[in-house]
Amino acid sequence: MAATALLLATALGVPLAYLLEPSGRPWSLALAVAAALLATALWLHERRRPQALLAWLNGPLDAPAPRQGGALGELGARFERVLRSREHDSATERERLAQFLSAIEASPNGVLLLDAEGAIVWLNRTAAEHFGLDPLRDRAQRITHIVRAPAFAEHLQSGGTDRELTMPSPRGDATLSVLVRPYGGTMRLVLSQDITERERTDAMRRDFVANVSHEIRSPLTVLAGFVDTLLQLPLTPAERERALTVMRQQAQRMQTLVTDLLALAQIEGAPRPSAEHWIEVAELMRRLQTDIAASDAGQHRVVVTTQAAASLSGVESELFSAFWNLAGNALRYTPPGGDVTVTWRLLPEGGGEFCVCDSGPGIAREHLPRLTERFYRVDASRSRATGGTGLGLAIVKHVVQRHGGELSIASEVGKGSQFRVRLPAHRVRAAAAVATPT
Repeated sequence: MAATALLLATALGVPLAYLLEPSGRPWSLALAVAAALLATALWLHERRRPQALLAWLNGPLDAPAPRQGGALGELGARFERVLRSREHDSATERERLAQFLSAIEASPNGVLLLDAEGAIVWLNRTAAEHFGLDPLRDRAQRITHIVRAPAFAEHLQSGGTDRELTMPSPRGDATLSVLVRPYGGTMRLVLSQDITERERTDAMRRDFVANVSHEIRSPLTVLAGFVDTLLQLPLTPAERERALTVMRQQAQRMQTLVTDLLALAQIEGAPRPSAEHWIEVAELMRRLQTDIAASDAGQHRVVVTTQAAASLSGVESELFSAFWNLAGNALRYTPPGGDVTVTWRLLPEGGGEFCVCDSGPGIAREHLPRLTERFYRVDASRSRATGGTGLGLAIVKHVVQRHGGELSIASEVGKGSQFRVRLPAHRVRAAAAVATPT
């Protein structure tokens, strides 16, 4: 097309010049030359159009397509639209993939992607923590070369799709549940979960059932034995009286145990106490002093002190139960003639503190963290002899936590013990702040 334009311009340019000016003046020849040059320029322009499009197609394609007219221009524009559409689709897919990986990264469960050879393709932060891996350094490494646990290697080799594997973490500080699922033909997905807390809770539940069974079985055995004795053997009035006394003691022990268990279950399942009901601390301390006097019968030197009048918000029965359990423990484990001091005071930061101090034998340091566990006893035989169920401090801990407070225990062998309940400022108000009805 360009060659045709050149020939046509040359063929018409010179005759046209002579027709316009037969004399053959120079400007006519100039017109012919100009026509020839114009045709040459058109030919060169048409030649560059496909070259520009080819250069753009062979380049990085991030620049816009050459703006040209005609079929080549339309072709370049369509190429550009297709490219931009694919770039947009790719960016959208990358964003979705990034969001998906971000969600997996935030998961509390570990996720490991393994190829057909068992090499790590990808893992999230939780999986790295569970298996002690480095997300960058260990990628592309075979998992069995790093996690050297025979049970784990066997689980991977067998496919592990029919069951979960429970194994200790390679770091040794947790228990893991591991599940393996095949995907993508030959690849495998390894899911891990930290079940340390669940295992601890299950162990506590088993221990609780075993302890309850043991605690109830002991008095029942005594009761059954004395019932058989009363039925089968002729007893003197004194022997009969002794048997009935022991039976009554064991029945009371079971009743106390069941009462404490019901109280603990009720406290654990109840909603958080309302902050609208207020109790006078002075009234709680008076009731406590009365019960202490009736229970102790003058065996100890007891001092009950209310250093500041105040009110507490919460459940009155629960707070009194917690205070009485601490005072009762002090009376129970302090030898006769010892000192027991019960004190209430306001704290400088606005909270309140209930404290029970005794001059008893004290508690060794290694026992202190476990004192609030159910049925935990420093000396089991001594606790049963004094009538303890092993649930008192567990009840105190739950009551205090439900009211937003804190229980602290300090003790030293041979120097007595201190039990402190600190309640937060929003649960305590001084007497001056109590509004009186008009």
